[in-house]
Amino acid sequence: MSIQRLRTEKRFSEIVIHNGTIHLAGQLADDYDGDIREQTRQTLANIDRFLAEAGSDKSKILSVTIYLKDMAADYAGLNEVYDAWVSEGAAPVRACVEAKLYDPRVLVEMMVVAAQH
Repeated sequence: MSIQRLRTEKRFSEIVIHNGTIHLAGQLADDYDGDIREQTRQTLANIDRFLAEAGSDKSKILSVTIYLKDMAADYAGLNEVYDAWVSEGAAPVRACVEAKLYDPRVLVEMMVVAAQH
């Protein structure tokens, strides 16, 4: 069984595919100056893009781990955008935790595991 690594840098790969399962590195917004809704939209767009590159889409997501900078301030805004994005009837398992993220402007980061088509 081979392991395929895409968008690999010294420290990590953005995408790792093994045995028909896609693992995405933690995904962030491209612009850290947006509010939680905008950062969530951008993060989900990056997830869509990387899944397409790996031969999948959001309907094949198995699990999502969400890291929020401030659960009390941002949970509702995150869910507003996330709920509209999730494919009907294909909600993955999910965990959402509060975490200190690597840059104080980052409000949300998501890690995804998905099946290939």
